[in-house]
Amino acid sequence: MKLLEHINGVDDLRKLKPEELPVLAGELRRFIIDVVSAKQGHLGASLGVVELTIALHYCYNTPHDKLIWDVGHQAYGHKILTGRKGDFESLRQIGGISGFPSRSESDFDPFGTGHSSTSISAILGMAISSQLQGNAGRKHIAVIGDASIASGMAFEGLNHTGVANADVLIVLNDNAIGIDPSVGALKNYLSRTKEGSIKEEHFFESLNLHYTGPVDGHDLPGLLHVLDEMKGIKGPKLLHVTTVKGKGLKKAEEDQVTYHAPGRFDKQTGDLISGNVSEIPKFQDVFGHTIVTLARKNERIVGITPAMPTGSSLKFMMDEIPERAFDVGIAEQHAVTLAAGMAADGLIPFCNIYSTFLQRAYDQVVHDVALQNLPVVFCLDRAGLVGEDGATHHGIYDIACLRCIPNMVICSPMNEVELRHMLYTAQMGLSHPIAIRYPRGRGVTKDWEQPFEEVIPGTGRCLKKGSEIAVLSLGPIGNTVRQVLEHPELDGKASHYDMRFAKPLDTVLLDKILSTYHTIFTVEDGCMAGGFGSAVLEYAQSCNSSAKIRIKGIPDVFIEHGPVEELHRQGGIDALSLQSEFLKALNEG
Repeated sequence: MKLLEHINGVDDLRKLKPEELPVLAGELRRFIIDVVSAKQGHLGASLGVVELTIALHYCYNTPHDKLIWDVGHQAYGHKILTGRKGDFESLRQIGGISGFPSRSESDFDPFGTGHSSTSISAILGMAISSQLQGNAGRKHIAVIGDASIASGMAFEGLNHTGVANADVLIVLNDNAIGIDPSVGALKNYLSRTKEGSIKEEHFFESLNLHYTGPVDGHDLPGLLHVLDEMKGIKGPKLLHVTTVKGKGLKKAEEDQVTYHAPGRFDKQTGDLISGNVSEIPKFQDVFGHTIVTLARKNERIVGITPAMPTGSSLKFMMDEIPERAFDVGIAEQHAVTLAAGMAADGLIPFCNIYSTFLQRAYDQVVHDVALQNLPVVFCLDRAGLVGEDGATHHGIYDIACLRCIPNMVICSPMNEVELRHMLYTAQMGLSHPIAIRYPRGRGVTKDWEQPFEEVIPGTGRCLKKGSEIAVLSLGPIGNTVRQVLEHPELDGKASHYDMRFAKPLDTVLLDKILSTYHTIFTVEDGCMAGGFGSAVLEYAQSCNSSAKIRIKGIPDVFIEHGPVEELHRQGGIDALSLQSEFLKALNEG
């Protein structure tokens, strides 16, 4: 690390001679591998753009010149070179640096990212702002991947950029993979471009972008040369760079899906370090195996995912019933309306989207699904606090967002068996759209593959009877509540109800609870504002109930990154915090 140890910022980088930069690239790649092997994070994308990162900061006057990394999976080298090398070991930890670019973290992060396909619109906005404010000499660069550029929002940005006459450089980092391999017609077109079989006007040139490429993204002298040329070209332009995701670590190059975010691994060999193998399945795998089982019996079932077949485990269905399972790329809006079209024509679409990404298709949920009362099944993976990915990825707004929409049914299973039952129920001829939200990670049930049972929408269940207070939980956080209520001072005094549905509420059960208990707690792994607890409070008010209702959930702040257990503590929904609240209520009488 002879060069990297002296690089504490971009000024140090720009003091190096061009011929020293390939050596620095090797050291930077090794530094990323060393840290991520122990701390975990997004490995493959950052390894793939090491040379590109060095070249961009070497050629451009960042942070005066604005540089945006789309999504930000690939921004580790960028962070290290821009003054955060000493903090890099705190990556994705409580109080440490974010796994994604963040405006609050550094002037070198002019725009926060974490969701894909926003960079072109954002950099164009900055370029237009520079024109209006007289900063004519400022350069504007967005780095976007071949999977992200196929998204609808990226195309909207390209469409405007081509006529805006702004000084924008779009660097297309083409490695043929996002988290899973890229899909779609544009991906096929870019493949033909790399093969040299595109002879006519290039697609991007038809959008009035000056096109250069494809160029080797691992050839540092070549990158320096072409970037210097691009600086002299006025107006909107696109540089097509080809890279290898995971470059420099053989295992990561060979298995790019696994090594997108591999967990801990041996930094010398690349071999994954497995902990104790749990017999408890991940919720996503319960979904994946269950939908295959259901689809074999019900030929009307189809599966849809926007670029997350592995992460959502829809890949099981894509492997076994490929003609009825669809990866539509990073296109959540399209995924939702595609599902609506299928439902309108008699199919039963299971649209599997991470909770945080459903936000990108809110209009389609309202206008194309709920307004027409189409029975689309939304399987919302990664609901609740997700951990180290932080604020951009927490799935805590889905209940509040969806609860206000007419016709929507919203449920959350407490465990894997309940998830299985809800998936079974959803394909039995429901007349409304339904959202089934479940968390990242493993549940609590080893023997999850039990016979299917129908769950009547809008029904909860009593898990424990007590005499003084009632706790109403929604979803897997109910397992924490169950643990807390085993405390000797709470046993026999606190009832526990797994409500299962945020909409419709089980009003029959609620009427009994409101008339029986002086204090009622609601507990959810979602935002308090407008969430499940709000729904209970609204109903109690409509009944003129005198019961005290105390809502426990995520407060009205953005929760940053860290272990889920610690984030639950910050939100006051960990076991100790809940125990303290329940005991206090008992003592108050």
